[in-house]
Amino acid sequence: MDYRQAFVAGMISSGASCHSDLSSELVLGTKAANKPAPYQRSSIDINITNHVSSKVYTSSSPIVGEVTITTKRDVPFDFIEVILLGNTRTKTEGVNSPVESAHAFLKLFMPIPSSIYPVPRVLENGKTLTVPFNFVIPNQLTIGACTHNVQTDRVRDQHVLLPPSMGKEWGVDDMAPTMASVEYIIKARVIHQPNLGGERIRIMEARKSIQVLPASPEEPPLNITENDKLYCMYKKKSLRKLLSTKVGTLTAEAIQPRAAILQSNGRTMTSTPMAQIRLKYEPTSSQQFLTPPSITNITGKITAHTFYSSGTAPAFPNLGNWTAECSTDKRGVYSTSVPLPKLSVVHPMTWQQHPFSLERRDSGYASDLSSTSDETESQQLIPPASSPAPLPPTISSMPSSSSSKSSSKSSSSSSSVSYTSTLRIPLPLPLDRRTFIPTFHSCIASRVYTLTLSITAAVAGSTSASTTFSLTLPLQVAVEWDPEQQEQQRVDGQGLPHFESLYGTTNGTTTTGRGGVEGVNEEEEMAAAEEHLRPRVIGLPPDLWYQEMRMQRESQREGGRGREVMREADNGGGQQQVAEGGRLPGYGEAILTR
Repeated sequence: MDYRQAFVAGMISSGASCHSDLSSELVLGTKAANKPAPYQRSSIDINITNHVSSKVYTSSSPIVGEVTITTKRDVPFDFIEVILLGNTRTKTEGVNSPVESAHAFLKLFMPIPSSIYPVPRVLENGKTLTVPFNFVIPNQLTIGACTHNVQTDRVRDQHVLLPPSMGKEWGVDDMAPTMASVEYIIKARVIHQPNLGGERIRIMEARKSIQVLPASPEEPPLNITENDKLYCMYKKKSLRKLLSTKVGTLTAEAIQPRAAILQSNGRTMTSTPMAQIRLKYEPTSSQQFLTPPSITNITGKITAHTFYSSGTAPAFPNLGNWTAECSTDKRGVYSTSVPLPKLSVVHPMTWQQHPFSLERRDSGYASDLSSTSDETESQQLIPPASSPAPLPPTISSMPSSSSSKSSSKSSSSSSSVSYTSTLRIPLPLPLDRRTFIPTFHSCIASRVYTLTLSITAAVAGSTSASTTFSLTLPLQVAVEWDPEQQEQQRVDGQGLPHFESLYGTTNGTTTTGRGGVEGVNEEEEMAAAEEHLRPRVIGLPPDLWYQEMRMQRESQREGGRGREVMREADNGGGQQQVAEGGRLPGYGEAILTR
């Protein structure tokens, strides 16, 4: 009670001064509350027609909508910008702080006619200004989107393709790191520029993100070499019965599967890729009558590799050694895997028996080179495409004495037969658990996929003796073109127009339209085209042509000799000219001799 009484007494004793201070604060607070803040409760919104947060746009997809601007006070402005932006951002480790890089590969401005703007250009209090826009996702970028140095033209072709959205925009994990992202944004800005060419003041701004999966073509198979550390297309292992002697050798070679084609929404597969594994079993001489091994288990996983860099990439990062290459730019790679459902072969596995001697002869390589090492033998299994077809055995093509000795030596450890088989494995993608964006390569970021297959082979007659080998294959993910959807968009007037609608249509007799040529007969054009494409027959010229050429050359020689004589006379003798027979033939003289 004493403390409460003291506190109340203190308040009463200082009541006058506290009242004045409190009243002044109340007055200031009231004035501040009544004073309208600049652009208070003003709003600028971007509304896209038939848009939901999960909608996916693809190549040639229209983006139609409007920007609504509402203010609670009069706001003068100069112009409004509506832009479709595409940005790639990367973040790498620096010396003291992370290094952030950005690349704006797409910037489309919506032209706004003057009739949209109010006169004067003032956003009036309580009135709403509506600005429509209509964008179309381009099929590819302009050449100005990639201007840095590249090693091959194919790298440039990939860099001018639209990359897919990558990052936080997808509802299902797209296996992208925080160090790399690709985003597509629609931005709306209200700009005030007091002085012509001076500083631009951004009064209001709004942004809206969209998801884009551009259509991508299926690329040809990669040319994988031993320097490409990301892939392993070949494995060779020895089979043993527990700790006993060697039973045989099993060789596996993978063939790059075709691309996994997704629909434009990215949630459904159009075609399922098929992995093919070629197996070859070579039993030892003591085990040549043993049944070939059986495949007991096949498991797989898909790994998404995201490459990113602080600078531009001159080559494909998945080929070669990305992080080991000498570069002043900071580079990184982020890899994450997702297991595949239970895999099985399309048809039951069957082995085909081949005489080993015939297969060795058909390989086109000498016998003495095949038993030197496993690496040499692995190169002989599949001859190069440029090697000629094997010739039938003749006396001249028989191996020499040294090769006969080596072959007889290898026959003691190798069997006279071999077995081959091919595994065909469908590869369904787990689209319910992950978002597989298409494979792409841009200037500072890339995404590729690898398929890892682990195959277990069991030795016949033994339940515990088995071996497992893993192969890593490249797998492309692509998005199909939807021509029906694009045609429907053109009919609706929302997509990209036909060429004829812009530059004229061709009727029965003439070609008219903007940029067209009037009075040109279609039949004449077809006749000219047929004449241009008419097959030509190349052969030796007639004898009369040779005679005319000889006469022309002789006349030129006589004229040249006369000029040389006059030149020598003018020079007082000069230097002795080269004899006629010792000079090089002139142009066209070589064809005179038949």
